[in-house]
Amino acid sequence: MTPFNKCPICEGEIVKKDVDKILMGGTNTAVIRVEAEVCLHCGERLYSPEVIQKFEKIRFKLSHQQTKDFKLMGQAFQVA
Repeated sequence: MTPFNKCPICEGEIVKKDVDKILMGGTNTAVIRVEAEVCLHCGERLYSPEVIQKFEKIRFKLSHQQTKDFKLMGQAFQVA
């Protein structure tokens, strides 16, 4: 997946995990579950180039209101 055998930040052990990633575009937010390599020491997440491309496409869709193929999960509120 990634070219690293150890975490590039702290040199800790990395393992493959399914993680939730929050993406924002414009005023919209999406949550996606993806595979990442996660450092067991510092928590750094390493994503494959394919996953990063998926993030970019989702952010573009969010910022351009192209969300018809996304599942609505509820509402979000900002508290002043």
